[in-house]
Amino acid sequence: MNEPTDPPVPGAAPTENERTWGMLAHLSALVGLVIPLVGNVLGPLLVSIARSDQSVFVAAHAKEALNFNISVTLAALVCTLLMLVFVGFLLGSALFIAWLVMTLIAAIKASEGAAYRYPVSLRLVS
Repeated sequence: MNEPTDPPVPGAAPTENERTWGMLAHLSALVGLVIPLVGNVLGPLLVSIARSDQSVFVAAHAKEALNFNISVTLAALVCTLLMLVFVGFLLGSALFIAWLVMTLIAAIKASEGAAYRYPVSLRLVS
């Protein structure tokens, strides 16, 4: 049985611990509900810093969550500017629902041990 500090075997299924941390990489973005505009980026960033060196699976999910949440933050800033012409309220609501749904889907995929790429995301962190 592999210890948590052992490097993962390429092509091997992720361990329960890796799947849990992969799921937390996505769900940690919900910190954005408490700390708007930065919490959704801080959560995945902290998971990435804490666990990326221990697991390729966790690193991939943390990077994907970080890229997606940076993209969402930039879109939220655009929506905030568009609130001056009132269309930002509608776009902001749609953005929030899409963010929440995609974050939950990604967390479920990570808990199943599957790779997941958000459909709309800038690839800023490599």
